[in-house]
Amino acid sequence: MKRDMDLIRKMLLLVEDAEHGFAPTDMKIDGNTEEQIGYHAYLLVDSGLAEGADVTHMGSSGPQYILTRLTWAGHDFADACRDQTVWEKAKATVKGKVSSVTFDVMKELLTSFLKAAVGLT
Repeated sequence: MKRDMDLIRKMLLLVEDAEHGFAPTDMKIDGNTEEQIGYHAYLLVDSGLAEGADVTHMGSSGPQYILTRLTWAGHDFADACRDQTVWEKAKATVKGKVSSVTFDVMKELLTSFLKAAVGLT
C-alpha cells in the first residue's frame, strides 16, 4: 500500500480536533477503508507523529494501529498542513516534477510557504 499524504493530513487534523486530546476511538474517513486507515495510523506512529496501539492480528492484511494521541511533532505537522491553500500549493509545487515526495520535503515546503505568508522570508 502506498503512503497517502492526504490521508495522513486528514488523520492528523481529525485527532487534533478531538475534544480531550485523545484520538477518536472509531476513526472513519470517507473514501478510505479500515485497512488504509489502520496502515496509515501505523505510519503515523512509526514516524513519531502520533502514539498508538498495535492491533494487528493473524487475520490482518497488513499492519493495523489505532491512534491514541498526537506527539509534539504531530502537532507541528498539523500546524504546517492545516491551511488548505498552503497544502494545495505544496502539492502543486511537486506535481509533475517528481512521482512522489518524502515527508521531510513536504514539511519543508509547507514550512517555507507558512514563513512566506507571515513575512519571515
